Amino acid sequence: MILAGLLIGAMMPFFFSSMLFGAVGKCADTMIQEVRRQFREIPGLKEGKEGVVPDSTKCVSIATKGAIKGMLLPGGLAIVFPVIIGFSPLGTAGLAGMLVGAIATGVMLGIQTANSGGAMDNAKKYIEEGHFGGKGSEAHKAAVVGDTVGDPLKDTVGPSINILIKLMCVISLVLAPLFAG
Repeated sequence: MILAGLLIGAMMPFFFSSMLFGAVGKCADTMIQEVRRQFREIPGLKEGKEGVVPDSTKCVSIATKGAIKGMLLPGGLAIVFPVIIGFSPLGTAGLAGMLVGAIATGVMLGIQTANSGGAMDNAKKYIEEGHFGGKGSEAHKAAVVGDTVGDPLKDTVGPSINILIKLMCVISLVLAPLFAG
């Protein structure tokens, strides 16, 4: 029972992270479409004419709605998984195993994603200072791609795993009397 819960818990941070990456990608795609629309439809914006301003309110709205919508499923699963495991035949032993597995892999994954995302960002800045050929070089092009992956790692996935672990533990503690009884 404990081992089954441990394996389920160890999977949770990775599953959660993959859903967050998908949500960030979907939101970024929507934002790109909106920016392209504004360049097409607002006269003078593409040319940078004085007095022509983009509709930044629409972009902020897209980001806000995308963030909320993107967190519904991952947040819901963080709440539902402890409840399902607690009431399943795995019981409290399986739930304890799930929490240990989620904490063990979540802490390592959270630290790794935050650090690697920051390293990718710093690598791009380092190259832009003139190292390895500077801006426009092949190294810079690769660093820009790396930074595109690194930003969601350090800004979305890393901090969110901490929230996942806390939420699963709090839900488990609050509902523990129901699982034991």
